[in-house]
Amino acid sequence: MDCFAEAEGKRSHDPLYCNPHSPPATGFPVDNIPVPVVIVGAGPAGLGMAALLGEAGVPYKLLERCSCIGSLWRHRTYDRLCLHLPKQFCELPLMPFPKSFPTYPARDQFLEYLESYARRFNIEPQFRQAVVSAEFNGDFWWIRTKEVTSLPIGGEQDTYSGKTTLYRCKWLVVATGENAAAAGPAVPEIEGTGRFKGQLMHSCEYRSGAGYAGKQVLVVGCGNSGMEVSLDLANHNAITSMVVRGTLHVLPREMLGCSTFGISLWLLRWFPVQAVDRFLLMMARFIMGDTTNIGITRPSLGPMELKGVSGKTPVLDVGTIAKIKSGSINVFPGVRCFHEHGVEFIDGRTENFDVVILATGYKSNVPYWLKEKTFFSEKDGFPRKSKEWKGKNGLYAVGFSRSGLLAVYKDATKISEDIVQQWRDMCMEDARETLSNRRTPCPI
Repeated sequence: MDCFAEAEGKRSHDPLYCNPHSPPATGFPVDNIPVPVVIVGAGPAGLGMAALLGEAGVPYKLLERCSCIGSLWRHRTYDRLCLHLPKQFCELPLMPFPKSFPTYPARDQFLEYLESYARRFNIEPQFRQAVVSAEFNGDFWWIRTKEVTSLPIGGEQDTYSGKTTLYRCKWLVVATGENAAAAGPAVPEIEGTGRFKGQLMHSCEYRSGAGYAGKQVLVVGCGNSGMEVSLDLANHNAITSMVVRGTLHVLPREMLGCSTFGISLWLLRWFPVQAVDRFLLMMARFIMGDTTNIGITRPSLGPMELKGVSGKTPVLDVGTIAKIKSGSINVFPGVRCFHEHGVEFIDGRTENFDVVILATGYKSNVPYWLKEKTFFSEKDGFPRKSKEWKGKNGLYAVGFSRSGLLAVYKDATKISEDIVQQWRDMCMEDARETLSNRRTPCPI
């Protein structure tokens, strides 16, 4: 066995043996699990990281609060959900989607892809491990988890067993992503919600419009989820209304028979963003008409420029605009307050509703458990700088750049390359130390 292989062998038994510090004097027990990398979150971002590290031979632990991979897709999405971008923009590193899959895979097909991905790269997450704290101390990250026994779908709190586990690692990858649900859905504070006697729910609890036929339903939120939930309700003959509170860019999912997103990426390689935006808005108006006439006002900045400045992604229409034009979906401005049987809007109108669905996204849970104040914002749980993926002391963020699955591929690739290089440098250093320790005096 050469010295490099011997050093690797030592690491396989204690991946951090080269720097065996005792746990810092901050209440950490001596009993802990040492591993080079800990990845938090077994969604697409965490799976992509695990595959790349595993293929490079870097040991890791993948921690997941739920009992399955891709839990957000499996338990908190509506039945009709499909990818909004073509599959080639949504694949994870090292493995494309099957050729048999359609251009826009459905939710169940995407879950099938994730399961196949985990099998191919032998990814075995530590399920039901909720991270309750992660702190850098004494050259290492110390990650404490609790075993989850109950996983509510709404905003209720998890319940835990008494079992806790402590992990010690050199590199910590936060892969809970843009839509982390562990902290619960993001519910806006609106006056009078307690007075409303109808059904009030978050979109994470919505599955299908079946059962809502003939009911007055209001969807609060006009992102991709709000638009699709409204479309689904209208298709199931619900009396559907939707709140569009501010300005909004809506683009057709396809232009000229091609993906709008794909066209945008190609054009941005050759033209300035303002020129690309003018083309996109011209085509959108040609295909969908003037959205101002249906209560949707566009921002002053174009869709691609706005995305670059604020991270706000344009909505890709899959049929909702046509339903609004036909009168099947009514558009209202922001909600001022709730009444017993309905809602008062900011323009003074009052309408009765049987059901109100809050399509208002999720809160990031990172500020609840990560004891770090410089890289991640305590306000929204995102990196403070847009598209930032590397912090200090071996801290990384994958899937937080507000660019969906395409950014997951890019972030995971950059992070894995960075970690692998550091890992190999450490192994080479250990190999040199092993050689030095083997030196013997020359024979007389």
